[in-house]
Amino acid sequence: MPQNIDRFRSSTAGWLRGSLAGWGTVLLMVIGLLGSFWALAQRPVGAWAWLFPLGLVAGAVILAAKWIGNLATTYELTDDRLILHRGVLMKSIDAIELYRIKDIRIDFSIINQLADLGTISITSSDETTRAAPLVLRDITQARARRERLRDLIEAARRRRGVREFDMVREELGEPSG
Repeated sequence: MPQNIDRFRSSTAGWLRGSLAGWGTVLLMVIGLLGSFWALAQRPVGAWAWLFPLGLVAGAVILAAKWIGNLATTYELTDDRLILHRGVLMKSIDAIELYRIKDIRIDFSIINQLADLGTISITSSDETTRAAPLVLRDITQARARRERLRDLIEAARRRRGVREFDMVREELGEPSG
């Protein structure tokens, strides 16, 4: 039975502190909250006062949507598979054999780096990633997880006796006539 190495999901807290969209959402909620108290303290309350609670509600809706989206997908890393658990009401489970992973890319902005957050993109010969890479967004400790994944991929390839070959196609010139 495969040994469970790591279980993780996209981080809502990481998204809040490690992205401009997260900072904007927090700012929207703070302005909405403080503005609501300020507007209520004004006598008479202006017709524009409803804008502040609207900002607070909009920020809360954005945060709730992000949180539910992050709850909907969990990644489980074993010694031979990356397993994707998707869904809240309707669940699906998909697995990528580690030895089939061809490339792991990590992207992060300056803000992401400060929050130790990143986006991991995985390309493999598995049907899951045949059309497009699997993208894991807002992953905490992304660099460490990527390195751990690379080590597990190499170990899985050794166990199965699989080697990765890069095929290079060199275009030959037109035959001389």
